[in-house]
Amino acid sequence: MLRAPTIGPVNAPNPQSLRAALGLFATGVTIVTARGADGRLVGLTANSFNSVSLEPPRVLWSLSQRAGSLPVFAQGSHYAIHILAAEQIELAQRFATRDIDRFAGLTFDEGAGGVPLIPGCAAVFECANRSQYEEGDHILFVGEVERCTHRLGAQPLIFHGGRYYTELPL
Repeated sequence: MLRAPTIGPVNAPNPQSLRAALGLFATGVTIVTARGADGRLVGLTANSFNSVSLEPPRVLWSLSQRAGSLPVFAQGSHYAIHILAAEQIELAQRFATRDIDRFAGLTFDEGAGGVPLIPGCAAVFECANRSQYEEGDHILFVGEVERCTHRLGAQPLIFHGGRYYTELPL
């Protein structure tokens, strides 16, 4: 039996090698938004998103315990997960940038619990903040999907190996 050559360490991974290996898994790109009890808007770019259940409708995403927005997401009643379309790469970069007003000049609607809803996305899931689980250095959020919309024919924004892609290969 032929074995593929191993690239990188074969021992227990350190954070850098684990991040490099995980980066080889192509994902979609999302922006997760919420509104704090004080009305403050928070949002961030994330690729840690997937479905949990169709019946009942549940999805999950994760957030670093070091994130400044963690208290808003942890204490809020709702959040929205936006799956970005290929043409929204600038939004992905904006919501991944630290120490800026990510909502400055952005037009949005309000969803369940007053969360900001970004228009033009491939799909949007409005979620009740159902449960949270501490796992390592992240919190896993499980949301109960109360409403969802999607745009037929939208091409997804893809993240792989630390880069954004906007075209699907054949």
